[in-house]
Amino acid sequence: MVSISLCMIVKNEEDSIGRCLETVYQLVDEINIIDTGSNDRTKEIARKYTDRIYDFEWVYDFSKARNYAFEKATKDYILWLDADDVLLKEDQKKLMALKMNLDSSVDSVTMKYILATDEYGNVTSNLRRNRLVKRRNGFRWIGAVHEYLEVWG
Repeated sequence: MVSISLCMIVKNEEDSIGRCLETVYQLVDEINIIDTGSNDRTKEIARKYTDRIYDFEWVYDFSKARNYAFEKATKDYILWLDADDVLLKEDQKKLMALKMNLDSSVDSVTMKYILATDEYGNVTSNLRRNRLVKRRNGFRWIGAVHEYLEVWG
């Protein structure tokens, strides 16, 4: 079984971070929260799930914040999520199965990234993104806005 570090960058996410972490905290081995300047209860809520909360001075560059988050990871693989992401029950089962069976030669796993839903919650736009990556490969984020995780292998 591989180990997984969850890495998230957040700011003023008190309305969503608890819902996100509740769907993933039992599936990962470490949670790293990188706070970029919250002035709400974001960190207080995150402390219910982890003590690995770090402050990062916002420099108007998402890649720098995400790369800092990846530097805090200590496990075999890094999973990145945004505070408004939620793993549905079936996706939680899939992630646990993946964790139990992932061949350690795998460098990256792509997952659906939902861009938009309609008023009924139906997905109207999605794409695949590298969501789980091998930490020792040192993959880095590129781009200040609309950042991209540069993955090879």
